[in-house]
Amino acid sequence: MKNFIRMLIVSPMLAIPAFGQKNTWTIDSVHTQATFQARHLSITTIRGSISNVTGTVEWFPNHPSRDSVVATLDVKTVNTANDYRDKTLKGEDFFNVSKYPRITFKSTSVKKVDRGYDVLGNLTIAGVTRPVVLEAENPAPPQKGMEEEPVTGLSATTTIKRSDFNFGAKYPTSLLSDEIKITIDLELHQQ
Repeated sequence: MKNFIRMLIVSPMLAIPAFGQKNTWTIDSVHTQATFQARHLSITTIRGSISNVTGTVEWFPNHPSRDSVVATLDVKTVNTANDYRDKTLKGEDFFNVSKYPRITFKSTSVKKVDRGYDVLGNLTIAGVTRPVVLEAENPAPPQKGMEEEPVTGLSATTTIKRSDFNFGAKYPTSLLSDEIKITIDLELHQQ
């Protein structure tokens, strides 16, 4: 969930109202989802999702240093297809939803790379903030959405260590891997 809007530079179909002006895009929470995966007992991969992702992306075509992404994920929506596991993840040992109901990402910079973009920023999970790099692909060419506004989409991934976030500290890595892979599939609507 990521900056992201700079990725839209590569699309020749992007309509820019006036070169140099800011373009603001909104994350479509209905068509956006974050997924995560971790190894259990080093033998299988457990996957889950978080929905209700919201936020905005701002792009300044002539001033990329001013680009920004702010995204929020609603941790109450954690779903791993197992009620007991979901309750455990929402509890104090992991997300601690009653105290920290949201995950946030705020970008700090972006770099163009061969496959797309590296979006650097600060990820906050359960009250702990750490720098991360989202590896983003180039976005889909924009097209008209249902309201006739420009719409595009892209995916970004990162891998974090749960130990860096004090996430599930009482669960050893022999039970649950330290590395958690996160993928965010975004749909963006231009304002």
